[in-house]
Amino acid sequence: MDSNEISQLNSRLKNYNAQKIVDEVAMLFKNKIALASSMGAEDQVLTDMIAKSDKRVPVFTLDTGRLFPETYDLIDRTSKKYKIQIQIYFPNPADIEKMVNEKGINLFYDNVENRKFCCKLRKTDPLKRAFNGLDAWICGLRSEQSVTRQNIDIVEWDENNKLIKINPLAKWSNKELFEYIKKNRVPYNVLHDKGYPSIGCQPCTRAITEGEDIRAGRWWWENPETKECGLHKKG
Repeated sequence: MDSNEISQLNSRLKNYNAQKIVDEVAMLFKNKIALASSMGAEDQVLTDMIAKSDKRVPVFTLDTGRLFPETYDLIDRTSKKYKIQIQIYFPNPADIEKMVNEKGINLFYDNVENRKFCCKLRKTDPLKRAFNGLDAWICGLRSEQSVTRQNIDIVEWDENNKLIKINPLAKWSNKELFEYIKKNRVPYNVLHDKGYPSIGCQPCTRAITEGEDIRAGRWWWENPETKECGLHKKG
């Protein structure tokens, strides 16, 4: 799909609601599309929409080895509610062992380079395996989430992974997100009720205080401009 086709698809989908976008891309890409879920509120909403649209669309997540216990519990609850098998991808144990023994167990606090290296081994490398054989992926990016995400489109070209990236919730507000969760009884991470709007690895995520940006709790020791793990970096 070239830039012209992406532009045309954006024009076609821009007036659709999120459920209709999920329906359309599931039909368009058939067995060549999947939802990459971080088990956050956005991805839980998208899992619910996929379950209502086409359960043949795979849902996968990455187990970095440093997740919150509440996140593991949510994987189990979600699988049982929707009667789906969430595919779980793990990092290469040998790579993690080497990194930790050379740089320390909490290397990510030392500098941005270490943190990005840890994210690469624990997240982006397993993600590439999960993408094998796909033409497109669905994710829960919203423009409201951070300064690095304000200009996202519904359909984008993911240059890093050479795939089409679909953002059905691109224009959703946080209020819309949780109204949907409540109305549709979507299972969500209980940490959201304890001041964690964005949840990643346990040592790299903290609760936020009133008035802080919703991504302020992720890699809170870094500048906002560096706070991406590589999964959504522009080409």
